[in-house]
Amino acid sequence: MANKNAKAPGRRPNLAGAAPAAETALTPKEIAGMLRRHVWMIVFMTILGGALGTGGWYQMRRFRPLYKAEGIIKVLPPVDTDPMDIVATQVQQDIQYGHRVSLANLMKMQSSLQRLLQSDRVRQTKWFRQALDADVTEAVSYLERNLNAFPHREAEHLIVSMTCGSPKEAALIVNEMMRLFVSEHGETQRGDVNEKLIELTGRQSLVEREIADSERAMQRLREESQLTDLERSDGRYFQHTVTLRLNDLELQESELSLAIKQLRADIENLKALAEGPITDQVEHAIERDPVMIALAQQLALLEGQLSGRLTKFGANHRVVRQTQESIDEIKKTRQERRLAIAEQTRRANLYNARDTLRVLEERRTELQSLRDQALAKQKDLDEARSRYEQYVKTRDERTEMLNQIKAQIEKLRIMLDDPDTPKVQVLGLAPDPLKMVISRHILLWTPGGTMLGLMFGLGLAFLAEMLNDLVRTPSDVRRFLRLRLLGVIPDADEDRAVDDIDLCHVVDEAPYSLLGESYRRCRTNLDLSGEARFKTLLIGSGDPGDGKTSLACNLATAFVAKYEKVLLIDANLRQPSLHVAFPRAGSENGQEVRRRGLTSLLTGQCSIQEAIRPSKVTGLDLIYAGPPTASPAELLACYRMKEVLESAAQGYDRVIVDSPPVLLVSDVKVLSKLVDATLLVFNAATTKRGAAQRTIFELDEVGANVIGGVLFGAEAMKGGYFRQQYKAYRRYLKPQLAANSA
Repeated sequence: MANKNAKAPGRRPNLAGAAPAAETALTPKEIAGMLRRHVWMIVFMTILGGALGTGGWYQMRRFRPLYKAEGIIKVLPPVDTDPMDIVATQVQQDIQYGHRVSLANLMKMQSSLQRLLQSDRVRQTKWFRQALDADVTEAVSYLERNLNAFPHREAEHLIVSMTCGSPKEAALIVNEMMRLFVSEHGETQRGDVNEKLIELTGRQSLVEREIADSERAMQRLREESQLTDLERSDGRYFQHTVTLRLNDLELQESELSLAIKQLRADIENLKALAEGPITDQVEHAIERDPVMIALAQQLALLEGQLSGRLTKFGANHRVVRQTQESIDEIKKTRQERRLAIAEQTRRANLYNARDTLRVLEERRTELQSLRDQALAKQKDLDEARSRYEQYVKTRDERTEMLNQIKAQIEKLRIMLDDPDTPKVQVLGLAPDPLKMVISRHILLWTPGGTMLGLMFGLGLAFLAEMLNDLVRTPSDVRRFLRLRLLGVIPDADEDRAVDDIDLCHVVDEAPYSLLGESYRRCRTNLDLSGEARFKTLLIGSGDPGDGKTSLACNLATAFVAKYEKVLLIDANLRQPSLHVAFPRAGSENGQEVRRRGLTSLLTGQCSIQEAIRPSKVTGLDLIYAGPPTASPAELLACYRMKEVLESAAQGYDRVIVDSPPVLLVSDVKVLSKLVDATLLVFNAATTKRGAAQRTIFELDEVGANVIGGVLFGAEAMKGGYFRQQYKAYRRYLKPQLAANSA
């Protein structure tokens, strides 16, 4: 048997607990199909929207006419002009536009609208009496919606408009609003100037007091520090003796630190020399040693005697050997003396350097103590100078500020009497409007209503499609289940060729029907799906009634049609149905023999040859469910079930197992581990997306080899999958059917 846990190409991975992948977006073809299915609803809503728009235009123009009056206010630049300058100040266009926007928002404030309603001229209008009958709050709300202030982008204008049912009253309200706004804004601007003047006068007194405080603080600091060189007219300072002393000590300490650093390096070198080979300097000192000189002279004398005695007596003479021993003794003594002098010289240099380092470090410690004392005195001196400089800076800043405040006070006094201070002027009063507003035009209402009706119809169409969570089409299988689709079985009610035929025998009894061809196509897809050839196939579904028994029977018949020997097993021990599709033969002897099936086989009551029953289809054998049992799941999980499948796979080309629902019982999980492959069935009329996803997840958890799925009972929807296929299939087979009937 093939590996049960092998993963098929294109199959969703077995990720238990993993989050579902994002759904695939709708394709343009699928969207077009959705629109075709609801085209009449969309057309009806579009026509209804156009009719309602036209009727609304007529009613509004007759009973709710609207007129719009407009007036203009000139807005000056939002800067305070310096009365001392002759040339006008240039202001950026964005800043001026922002100022006009602020004024427009100020005019639309609730307080401004309430003051307008308190005007006597406005109270005498018919519009006000109608608004007052409703509510004052409604009147303010009406003004918020229909009284507008539009800031012009390029020109220095603010356009004020009012929309109401009377042209005269619209112009009156606009003009009254402009008059009140300009008057109030002028009073506000002059009040702001007066407040600034009072504030600057108080600020002037405060700055003068701060200048006096700074002068007194400077005088106290000069007396406390007893320093007369804190401030010079040229901005320079004399160097104090403390500063000079500190600089000298820091210089000495720096030089001493360099000397110590150099001496430490020399000591390290001397240490290396004391342990290493004898240098030329030490060798020179050895050669000047008197003892070494005397030994060298004795050695030279003995070597001369040795040369004469060798000539006279020979190398083995006693006198020659004594002379040679004396020479060796002198060489040994000279070498020992050489090493002693070298050791003594190098040690003396190292000890002298260490003594010198100790003296220098003591001197540096003394210099650091003296420098710390001078640094403390220098710190006190610096603090005094810093405080004095701060006082001077504060005094100068306050003096400059005082001069600026005095100049600003003089400018504000001139601006208080300037007629351009309010910055807003009425440029043109609003005339009585002659035409209604554009919102009462038929070209706006009729096309707008038609477009809204179309959009509403499209929304209803998409809503109806999105709320349907059934697995209805092949695209639903690809989008929501991420599973290979190996077959699509159309709805039997739409195929007239199978009207009087049992759905479990469509392939055998209606071979030329589209339904039968769909089963054969599913068989072909299984053979060419890229899977390793499987012999045992489990047919499963999430819920009962999804069509798995019909698929199992017809698929078995389709495999038999290609000359394969097939065994069909009914493993649904709770509600078996194979005995209904293939009734037991009446010629069998004994009730017990007729009821033998899978349960009898698993409990050891019969052998597999005794449990197998032939069917009316040549090449197709059956194993019925058998007598009912109290523990179907445990019985299917026993080792006998595995032996039954292995034995059947040896004697048949295909073994197809009909299983119970996955979401209701655990039997199918046990069976899916024993077969080579599992094929799932989804009913287009009853299977919901969530149930299908849970079915796949349940099988993935146990490592089942789910090779794909089959969509059962797919309806031929308008713009759907089978609408044109039915007609094309009948036309294609029409010559063959005519030839067979002849």
